[in-house]
Order: sequence, then structure tokens, then C-alpha cells
Amino acid sequence: MPICRTILRATLPVAFILIFHLMPQTALAQTPETGTNQKASYAIQAGDLLEISVWREEYLEREVIVQPDGKISFPLVGTLDAAGSSVAEVQDRVAARLAQYIPDPVVTVSIKEIRGNRVYVLGQVQKPGQFIMNPVVDVMQALALAGGTTPFAELNDIKILRRTGSIQRLIEFRYSDISRGRNLEQNIILQSGDVIIVP
Repeated sequence: MPICRTILRATLPVAFILIFHLMPQTALAQTPETGTNQKASYAIQAGDLLEISVWREEYLEREVIVQPDGKISFPLVGTLDAAGSSVAEVQDRVAARLAQYIPDPVVTVSIKEIRGNRVYVLGQVQKPGQFIMNPVVDVMQALALAGGTTPFAELNDIKILRRTGSIQRLIEFRYSDISRGRNLEQNIILQSGDVIIVP
């Protein structure tokens, strides 16, 4: 017995130290993954095509387009806001409305096609036009989607127009800085509706 007690007293501190050091590492290893998932949530845009279905309710399964005002319409649900929300948020809203008619509805919402998440590239590029972001694009990537700039482009005078509500903002972009690895913060992630102008 004295020998067993001696061994137990010797091993307990080691066990506690191991548990103490392992627990924070496990918690820290899980935190970034959660943060990444939250950042990866796509915000639904006007024009996107959604697919909504309700388990065991075949007549409540259809594709809906997000209207220009950001709303969708669905049987028994009526009209609700979708633009700017994540898929999970829209799913919860649909389920909450359906709960008035169906006990514990199991609702699935998915994005069938990303149509509304667009940016526009105009001016001295090879293929000016509108381009779908799937799901995010920065300035350099958008220029690449437009086939790159023409020989006549003013590379250090590129502008990004961004509208927030009724306010429009002008963001400057110097291509030569980015190509030399300078002021990389200029290469911003674009938002839906941004317009890149290459003079």
C-alpha cells in the first residue's frame, strides 16, 4: 500500500499538467475553424436563384429568384427579405413562418445559381462587361476576368465606384504599385455592384 500511494502521488501532478496543457490547445485548434466558417458565409444577392424545400411536403419544393428589392416569395410564407442574408438566416425565417401551418417544419434552402453577385469592369480592358463573383473577387482578379488591360490603359488612374445606399464612393487603384508588391491593401475585395473604371 505505501508503495502504491507513493506511485499515485508521483503520477498525479504529471497527469494534471498534461490535462492542463492539452485542453487549451484543443480549444484553440477549434476556434479558427469556427471563425473561418463564419467568414465564409455568402450574402445572398438580388438575382440569385434559390432552391427551397420542406421535408415530407412535396408541394413546398421550388426554385425562387431573389427579386430586385431583395425579397423572395414562397407558398404559405408570403414575402420575406433574403438579400444580404446568409442561407441559414433565410432558412430560419422560412421555417418560422411555416411553423404556423406545419408542426416543426424541416426546411432546406440552397443557392442553385449565383446570378446577382456581380461586378462591372469598364474602359480600357480587353473584355469590358459584368462578371459574376463566386463568391469573392479582388480588383486584380476582376481585371483578369476582363482579359487584362489594353496598351492604352492609364494603369495608375484606375477607379472603383462603390455605392452604399444613396452614397457613392470613389476608391483609387494604382496598378504599378501592386505589380511591384507595394501598397497591396489597394487590392481590395470587391462588393456586389462595384464598378471598375480603367481610363
